Amino acid sequence: MKLNRSWIPALVVALVALTSGGWLLQRGVQDQGGAMFEARLLQQVHRIVDERYVDSIGSGKLYKMAIDGMLEELHDPYSVLLDSADWSDLQLSTTGNYGGLGIRIDKQGDWITVVDVLPDTPAEQEGLQTGDRILTVEGASAQGWTTTKAVNTLRGPEGSSVQITVGRVGVDRPLSFSIERRQVHVVSVQSFMLRDHVGYVRLDQFSREARQELQTAIDSLKSQGATRLVFDLRYNPGGLLEEGVAVADLFLPNGAPVVSTRGRVASENETYDASEPDKYPGLPVVVLVNGYTASAAEIVSGALQDHDRALLVGTTTFGKGLVQSLYNLPGDNHLKLTTGRWYTPSGRDIQKPHGQQAEANTLQASAVSMTGEPVRVEADTANRKTYHTDDGRVVYGGGGITPDLLIATDTLTSREQLLRSSLAKEGVTVSIAAFQFGVKWAKAHPDLPGDFQVTPAMRAAFLEALSEKAGSPVDRKLFDDSKPYVDWLLGYQVANAAFGEVAQLQRQFTLDDQLQRSVELLAQASSPKQLFALAEQQKSHAEGPATTPTSGR
Repeated sequence: MKLNRSWIPALVVALVALTSGGWLLQRGVQDQGGAMFEARLLQQVHRIVDERYVDSIGSGKLYKMAIDGMLEELHDPYSVLLDSADWSDLQLSTTGNYGGLGIRIDKQGDWITVVDVLPDTPAEQEGLQTGDRILTVEGASAQGWTTTKAVNTLRGPEGSSVQITVGRVGVDRPLSFSIERRQVHVVSVQSFMLRDHVGYVRLDQFSREARQELQTAIDSLKSQGATRLVFDLRYNPGGLLEEGVAVADLFLPNGAPVVSTRGRVASENETYDASEPDKYPGLPVVVLVNGYTASAAEIVSGALQDHDRALLVGTTTFGKGLVQSLYNLPGDNHLKLTTGRWYTPSGRDIQKPHGQQAEANTLQASAVSMTGEPVRVEADTANRKTYHTDDGRVVYGGGGITPDLLIATDTLTSREQLLRSSLAKEGVTVSIAAFQFGVKWAKAHPDLPGDFQVTPAMRAAFLEALSEKAGSPVDRKLFDDSKPYVDWLLGYQVANAAFGEVAQLQRQFTLDDQLQRSVELLAQASSPKQLFALAEQQKSHAEGPATTPTSGR
């Protein structure tokens, strides 16, 4: 067989390129540790792609793609490059302040709908109301908008104005508003009194004023007669480390360690201690946690558990125990990079492997919403290292914070699930229908008392509304079998429309098993030690087979 001589020059060039390239790479590693060679290689690849790739990408975008690719290969969702918009969002989450209107919105069907109007804000002063459907923004239709697009469009510089039109229940024409944006502070704390001298306080996130808002709320509850406290950190995604330390400081003695950080740079490792005396010595406290309690919320939960200061109730937390540092970069860019891990006072690593975080929350959501059977909560402590609290109780590391009492949330019964699924087939979402009904009912009944009960007339009107939306009569027997779920939905949504967020929360928790069990324990406890003793007595019951819940929320 004869070799085609026309291939020889190309073959020689290819062989030389391969062999010399390998030699150059090895030489670069030997002479320069590889770093300078890799930098030149990256620069050359960038230049060739920029000049010769079949589609024009743009030099700047290629660099951004390279940065994003490098960070993605860390397989760490918390290490990211932030542009100016991302940075603004981060500032909002950490300060609670933004230039806007002062409304909470949600997508209801095809339309962005006002679900809450914050007090003392431009929206309240101009007359926006819960249930208003945003039709246009600056003359452009808002139909089909995502909540993200709506938020980004409605927010803006303080002093600027935005033109919107809304549709309102009972008004036959669109209403126009020109609202001047102002700085809006989102309060992160809600509180109210429960029975048996138990106060309830919920913290939504650890923003800049979290400690002060929390302390003010607890002091108010104590002035109303609270001698025990439920501190709700469920669904709290975290926030500022310093605010987490400051919140824990409210309940711990001066000098008690709260959290320590450890990373590759030893000089940056630090231990954070409580700097003031316990503000509420002897106050029995239950902290509620779940699979969406994360970050700074886990720092507080872990510290109070390690020091035997509060009883933790609920389900295992998210497991986000990584420290992020922020670096200012050119062009109004910022790098958020994981640089360490958080450890509780007993030495526990909070971090849970990323895959396990998603899996745990998926399983929890499934248990809450997709089964009508009793839910058994198992302690996820297999193969986890054990530690001990100040008083010698066993706690676990390396997988979030496992509560002292594991209690699942309520689940839907099979009939309630069937009601939801059968209406969904007709294009009706029960929760959205209940929200819309609540707005109409509240407007039609302005003298509704705060302690109203869901009446047969209210249920009948809701059944009629569901049937109208479905285009055919809803199965009456199925509807009646779902009475606990229907009553909870109606009470929850009517209370929000008529009286606001705190009233809505009070209704939401009337069938909250985690909260009710906590109140039962607190009602019998006059001290933290007694609270732990009572919890220990009930622990076998709490971690055994759960009773069949009456309804799911």
